[in-house]
Amino acid sequence: MTALKPGLLALAAVLCLPSVSRAQGGASGDKLVFIVRHAEKASATDPDPSLSTEGQARAAALAVALRDAAITDALVTPRKRTIETAAGVVAARQLTAHVVGFGASGEAHAAAVADAVRAAKGNAVLVVGHSNTVHRIIAALGGPQLPELCDPQYDGLYIVHLPARGAPSLVRAHFGASDPPNAATCVANSMR
Repeated sequence: MTALKPGLLALAAVLCLPSVSRAQGGASGDKLVFIVRHAEKASATDPDPSLSTEGQARAAALAVALRDAAITDALVTPRKRTIETAAGVVAARQLTAHVVGFGASGEAHAAAVADAVRAAKGNAVLVVGHSNTVHRIIAALGGPQLPELCDPQYDGLYIVHLPARGAPSLVRAHFGASDPPNAATCVANSMR
């Protein structure tokens, strides 16, 4: 069953903001950036694993959660797990996912993603990252400083509203199966 959490009510409010015009976009208009961590991976030891059965279900839940968001652009990393997580949204919207490489550091990657978001011609962008990049991407877009995600955290959907004028805002929502209890308790992560 696809679980859409109460935070998506806030998402609906953001999507209905009069200042967010789906007809405009690009550098001059408002943008909504939907940021998620890749879904659950099939292997903890493979450096580039595909999604597990649970991950495939979460990727399908993402496509359902974003079906009315009018996603115009999708940004992923070179890893299979990010590409596979975005695949349902990409297919439904008939898009091509754009790969943003890792660069020299996490901050460099986040800056490159933020630049790609701002350069996107559309105004609703999906970004699929990793446990140690999601928070950096949010910050690079002007959002608040958040901690890295813990290894068992997968259900977060972060929506950054980039207005044409004014400060960005962040809405946190959830999609798919809920994270296990205490999932947010962790020590520093490596690229997951």
